[in-house]
Amino acid sequence: MDDLTRSLLPLTTSEQEGKRAARVALLPVGSLEQHGPHLPLVTDTVVACVLARALADAHRVRVLPPVTIGCSHEHAAWPGTVSISAPTLHAVVTDVAASLGDTRLVLVNGHGGNHVLANTVQESGGRMALFPGLHDWAAARTAAGMATGNDDDMHAGELETSVLLHAAPDLVREGYERADHVTPPREHMLTVGLAPYTASGVAGRPSLATAAKGRDLLSALSGVFGGYLRALDGALRPDSGAARGPA
Repeated sequence: MDDLTRSLLPLTTSEQEGKRAARVALLPVGSLEQHGPHLPLVTDTVVACVLARALADAHRVRVLPPVTIGCSHEHAAWPGTVSISAPTLHAVVTDVAASLGDTRLVLVNGHGGNHVLANTVQESGGRMALFPGLHDWAAARTAAGMATGNDDDMHAGELETSVLLHAAPDLVREGYERADHVTPPREHMLTVGLAPYTASGVAGRPSLATAAKGRDLLSALSGVFGGYLRALDGALRPDSGAARGPA
């Protein structure tokens, strides 16, 4: 079985997880939405799962199977896109967290449209974390030598194509080198969706993607993840300065 399949579907047994006794579980959260003509609908889920596996390789954490459908209503104009509501995603995530008991939960989010996850974590009382944050993505782009930023390379661009070229090159269709589309400002995307800003569904520069950039991006994100684990641990200590600090 290949590494991608292992990332998507963790194959540990109950006995193995009992011996691991991980205090933190990772829940990859993705989407099922268009990613232009060159990337599959499951791109965000693949990115989240590959990142979760990289984090698990560096830390003693448990990886859960992914949530494969998210809040993708801004992509509804394209065939193949499927969404669930924000309350449904919130309910799924909070049910998973409750089922884990004393094990804390990190939501490894691969889709920017899953906005509700931020409030879900905010309401958790320090029992959950959301990774990566926008600042993490931005810093990892720089560390990987990417030429684009979070805003101008929002969707199916340099970042996502690079990660798939590294982790699952067979999923990248021909023509990504000619698929660039840099959109005008997207002030009303939450209201009108992405379609008025791009006919192809691409909002970025996939032509700049390389497997090496995808590898280095994942490495950079793995390098900062320890801070999230320390924050989770600190938030759970009643006498922690982190718990008493300013918002």
